[in-house]
Amino acid sequence: MFERIVYQSTASQEFGSLALFRLLTEAQLRNAHLQITGHLLFLNGQFTQCLEGPPRNVELIWQSLQRDTRHHSIELLVRHATEERRFPAWSMAFSTYNSYYVHGMQGFFPLDGDAQSPVVHLCTSDVDSSGNAPNVGVHHA
Repeated sequence: MFERIVYQSTASQEFGSLALFRLLTEAQLRNAHLQITGHLLFLNGQFTQCLEGPPRNVELIWQSLQRDTRHHSIELLVRHATEERRFPAWSMAFSTYNSYYVHGMQGFFPLDGDAQSPVVHLCTSDVDSSGNAPNVGVHHA
């Protein structure tokens, strides 16, 4: 049994490609150690992240995220038990505009002209308690 959470937050600072690369590399190492998989979307200064893994480890990451000063206005969108992972191959897949790509960035999925990537829908397909599918992560400036 796994747990999945999806949350949104606002960046507390400007993030260039190097800062995003560092954040992603740090997350991939930590998540691999904790058996966490997931996806991070960065769009217009907003983060949307989907995390999945053993419930205890997901909770550890969630508590850490709430103390992380690189973002604020954290809003938990989805939290539930699940039987299977949606991102089994990625300790942290990543989607943002192609201009942020840094050579060697693992799990990078560039956004297209409609601000979508091939993997964003894996997080946005969760249904909230009212039975509606939230429009997770797509915020246009």
